[in-house]
Amino acid sequence: MDVTRSVEIAVIGGGIAGLAAALRLRERLGPRAGITIFEQSARLGGKLRTDAFGEGYLEAGAESFLMRDPDGSPSPAAELVRRVGLGDAIRHPATSQAALAVDNALRPIPRGTLMGVPADPASLDGVARPDLDRDRDLGGPLLAPDEDMAVGALVRARFGDEVVDRLVDPLLGGVYAGRADDLSLATTVPALARAARVESTLAAAVRAAMAAGARSAARGAAGGARPVFGTIDGGLSRLVAAVAEAAGARVRLGLPVRSLSRAGGGWRLVVGSTRDPSTVDVDAVVLAVPARPAARLLSEVDRAAAEQVGVLDYASVALVRMAVPEPALPALSGLLVPAVEGYAVKALTIFSTKWDHLRRADGVALLRASVGRYGDTAVLQRTDSELITLARDELGRLLDTVLPEPVTADVVRWGGGLPQYQPGHLGRVAAVRAALAAHPTLAVAGAAYDGVGIPACVRSGEAAAEHLLDSLA
Repeated sequence: MDVTRSVEIAVIGGGIAGLAAALRLRERLGPRAGITIFEQSARLGGKLRTDAFGEGYLEAGAESFLMRDPDGSPSPAAELVRRVGLGDAIRHPATSQAALAVDNALRPIPRGTLMGVPADPASLDGVARPDLDRDRDLGGPLLAPDEDMAVGALVRARFGDEVVDRLVDPLLGGVYAGRADDLSLATTVPALARAARVESTLAAAVRAAMAAGARSAARGAAGGARPVFGTIDGGLSRLVAAVAEAAGARVRLGLPVRSLSRAGGGWRLVVGSTRDPSTVDVDAVVLAVPARPAARLLSEVDRAAAEQVGVLDYASVALVRMAVPEPALPALSGLLVPAVEGYAVKALTIFSTKWDHLRRADGVALLRASVGRYGDTAVLQRTDSELITLARDELGRLLDTVLPEPVTADVVRWGGGLPQYQPGHLGRVAAVRAALAAHPTLAVAGAAYDGVGIPACVRSGEAAAEHLLDSLA
């Protein structure tokens, strides 16, 4: 894009969505554009953070990204990694075999399911007992064209409670730390929602959605099977640093943006502490922060949009990381724990088994247990020491072994870290963006709108940048 004058653009929020927006703006506008990233915390990256841990490193947030989109094309995350010169550092899991902890035993996650919803409910290998009489053809599609509902409500009505409680709930919880009975079908399992608007039984809808996914995967895998997930050798903080460098933006850390308002043909930001604020005038803004701070900033721009954004709630989680000497562990990438089993731990990732490049020659295993489900905050009130003790004890029972005393252990807390997309989320996001059409040089981006996961956030940030580019043109 050619510019006849320098433009100034503010990116509020330095997570991967904001960074992706800044990079796309730089690529399209060139060196003349002034791009400033405002990040309230002391670092860039948001939920992407790699920490020194023991003799190596371990992720404190997201650990990997999908390599391909549902249509089989490279995901925005995979493309971003390659654009910033890290393609050779991509690593893939050594194993993706995970288990469910059910009835005091570890059982393989059944094949032929879509986020735990089975295409053939009769083949769940003892994990759950479906009610096979419920999923009857009543002569019309399961969902109306614009209808949304909770995943749990649909699956309970069609397959019964056990399929939700033992299979769907832990799989959704592993991604969102939420509950199937609260989460939007259209947002969290969009392929199934699309099929449910055509098919008259849930089993048929799952089969149709999986068949469409298989066709897309086959197109994307021309020339051979391709890995599903990837990460970066050395940690995802390398990606954060590489994108920030390529974007060439001014980075202002530790400076909250306190207000956003119109100023002539552009925008005025008030940044910094309440005692010593400063103002910054820019031509355009990407707002890439979580829902509540976004709603606060939008309240001076469009109150209706702010109210729609502000209804999004978040779940808090704690990640207990342990380096354990020579434990007796199954050959699994990890496990998921249904809430009905009564454990505080909801998931475990065995990093040193899942990723070959993290395997240690001294036999020390790298474990990360996730604690905290939406609406259940009492366990998160425990101290770090108490959480480490609790996780070690529960993992010992889940794995049927005595875990040795960790040589290194810590707790990473993400307060309000994961958005909870309730039914109707997509409609609310559409309403927000329709309201903001009156302000074409302001764009919103991030997990508050377009989904969790690195590819979704990268796509959201890049789309926000393209929106501003069209407006500025």
